[in-house]
Amino acid sequence: MAGTGAHPLVRAEHFIWLTARVLEQRRFAHRFLDGDPDPVETALTAYRNEDGGYAHALEPDLRGPVSQPLHTAHALSVLDSIGRCEGLRVERICRYLSDVSTKEGALPALLPLQRGYPAAPFVPLVDDPPAELLATGPIVGLLHRNEVWHAWLFRATDFCWSAVDALEQSHPYEIEAAIAFLDGVPDRTRAERAADRLGRLVRGQRLAVLDPARRAEYPVAPGYAPGEHHFPHDYARTPGSLARRWFTDEELERSLDHLAAEQQEDGGWPVNWRQWAPGTALEGRPLVTLRALETLRSYGRPLG
Repeated sequence: MAGTGAHPLVRAEHFIWLTARVLEQRRFAHRFLDGDPDPVETALTAYRNEDGGYAHALEPDLRGPVSQPLHTAHALSVLDSIGRCEGLRVERICRYLSDVSTKEGALPALLPLQRGYPAAPFVPLVDDPPAELLATGPIVGLLHRNEVWHAWLFRATDFCWSAVDALEQSHPYEIEAAIAFLDGVPDRTRAERAADRLGRLVRGQRLAVLDPARRAEYPVAPGYAPGEHHFPHDYARTPGSLARRWFTDEELERSLDHLAAEQQEDGGWPVNWRQWAPGTALEGRPLVTLRALETLRSYGRPLG
């Protein structure tokens, strides 16, 4: 058993084998134990529906068998992590995204098909949901970064540009979606200009905790859980992100120190969003743990 004195990766591995779903176990093995990517894709396939979308609580805060854009974005991020964001599998996904897009050619956060199945109370369920940057931006950025070309991307990219350009008041998850789009979109000059403006917005509206020791002094966005703060590393998840320019070296180092210190005695990292059902918190922690390990490793922090 890995004790609290063990290296962070050893402790995290124990936590993953103890608590994670098969998919997260396979992802951990691939990313940190030199495991083969095939089992990751096999595990992911269990969440895929006939319509090309994904469901079955792949995104833990949405339960049930109906495909949703948020599940499908999650599936794409898994494929991206194993270098398989290409071919027929992604063609099917893009066809699904096209089928469920709004008249603007972009994605709502939650389709009304969810009605009748459990979902987090902080994800609004309406009959005619609008397109949102929150749902569309990360998918568009990821597909561009992987040089995927599909007809759906043209209007979806235009939507994201318009949504990013219109941002004046925002909240952390929307900014994270915006930077995911900007980090992948082909027009790098325009992306850099937009990112510079968003960085000023983040600092001006105090959307990032720049000193974790004083986090209680920073506001929490409306609708977020108490203490659901976001830190520089949440925006700049890799050194190559445009969001890295938003923060000084000292601010980022403090943020990474805080992230490393957040590892719990059981080896996992905590979720800080609203926990509305026991299963969702249990399934969410391994996902947060994988993300924390990836972030720390991308910045060269020792994991053991």
